[in-house]
Amino acid sequence: MQLYDHINGLGRDLKQRFGEKVHKLSINAGFTCPNRDGTLGRGGCTFCNNASFNAHSRQAPSIREQLESAKPDMRAKRYLAYFQAYTNTYAETEALRQQYEQALAVADMVGLCVGTRPDCVPDATLDLLTGYKDAGYEVWLELGLQTAFDTTLDRINRGHDFAAYVDAVNRAHARGLKVCTHLIVGLPGEAPEDSLVTLERVLEHGCEGLKLHPLHIVKGSIMARQWKKGEIDAISQDDYVRVAADMIRHTPWEVVYHRVTATARKPTLLAPEWCENRWPAFNAIAGELVEKGGQGSALKSAASNC
Repeated sequence: MQLYDHINGLGRDLKQRFGEKVHKLSINAGFTCPNRDGTLGRGGCTFCNNASFNAHSRQAPSIREQLESAKPDMRAKRYLAYFQAYTNTYAETEALRQQYEQALAVADMVGLCVGTRPDCVPDATLDLLTGYKDAGYEVWLELGLQTAFDTTLDRINRGHDFAAYVDAVNRAHARGLKVCTHLIVGLPGEAPEDSLVTLERVLEHGCEGLKLHPLHIVKGSIMARQWKKGEIDAISQDDYVRVAADMIRHTPWEVVYHRVTATARKPTLLAPEWCENRWPAFNAIAGELVEKGGQGSALKSAASNC
């Protein structure tokens, strides 16, 4: 079952614009996070153990080595350098420039995807990214919001509020930068309908891309201790599929989905076990969209009933 017949996925979007397959290659550039080094707090967000989604150790090879070694595994001729691990704008501007330009210097690299926190994008950093955009590179600013509810952001020790996200988006858009917003489904204390409220608030302020992520409970995180004590539950695959598909149906077609689910590997992953393999959830989301309508269908239905 082909999910990407029913959503506007990043692969489709890039191929339409570049005329060929473009693939993202993940990088660990050795950044840390202000919510871990004491600037904002210690220990990071309660869900966080970066090893759960980052393939490289903190003692990573150079940026060039990481990109070149990843290329042979991909069936693509062009690539985006994805600065993924931790907060990839958390440094002085010149240090960031050196990191980003190491990536762009690699052959067949057509742009950057930069993952970061909403409270770590000063104007100087946005201006730096805008310079690459204006030079013709594909540039995505990926903001880890997770939820629009300040009570949840506080509960998971995120270290910023929704207003910080809105401010970052507004300043990015004023420069013509594209924003991809990361959202987690299944956060403690949130009901399924809360994810739709978060989506509505994000869309209200505008974004060009979205990433959906089921809550992973991973070793080394504060949530791991909470889960072992029975204080929080892991989201079921059925619940995640239902919520994710509903969010997709409520998303305008022009918004690009960079991801609709995610995986982690044991022994890092503790729960839910279904997150070790993305394909069952991936196919189940496709089935929901086939049955009930694809991306944007709920918006069309609501408009026709007005």
